[in-house]
Amino acid sequence: MESGPVPAAVLVPLFLKADEIHILFTKRTSHLAHHSGEISFPGGRGEPEDVNSAATALRETWEEIGIRPEHVEVLGELDDVRSLHNYRVTPVVGIFPAGYQLTVNDAEIERIIEVPLSHFGKPGVYRTEDWQWQGQRRAMHFYMHGSDEIWGLTARILKQFLDVLHGKDDAQEEECTKPADFSYPPND
Repeated sequence: MESGPVPAAVLVPLFLKADEIHILFTKRTSHLAHHSGEISFPGGRGEPEDVNSAATALRETWEEIGIRPEHVEVLGELDDVRSLHNYRVTPVVGIFPAGYQLTVNDAEIERIIEVPLSHFGKPGVYRTEDWQWQGQRRAMHFYMHGSDEIWGLTARILKQFLDVLHGKDDAQEEECTKPADFSYPPND
């Protein structure tokens, strides 16, 4: 791995369906070397030709799920999030047209998950666990949607997005104040 954080970006893709804003997630295929089977936003590592984070997020979204960059209206960026694997990920929020015909790259993506924004406000959908990693306690965020569990970096970005959306001042990652129940990586 390169020294210093590696620049990367993801798209937080929003769209209108049944008169309600939805968020699109992807479930990664189980054969991938990194983050296999995890739920994520479309995105990835920056390339030299990417002029900025939005270009990275839009290029990766095009490659993974077939949304053309010119069909996404970029609404803004959230604060960068540092991954456990030394990536500096910039979340780019954008909206694409309702009813868009997606073209899923089945070498990377197992399936698409569409979640109404209102779902994240329902009781029992969100929880935190205290994890310890590199001597620091962190709140690990989890969101449930049916049998799908959104966690890790994707959940941190989702929490930041929801906090900003709801006008919360504490949209940054917080440290836990109680003893850690879990460590990373989890003990098998």
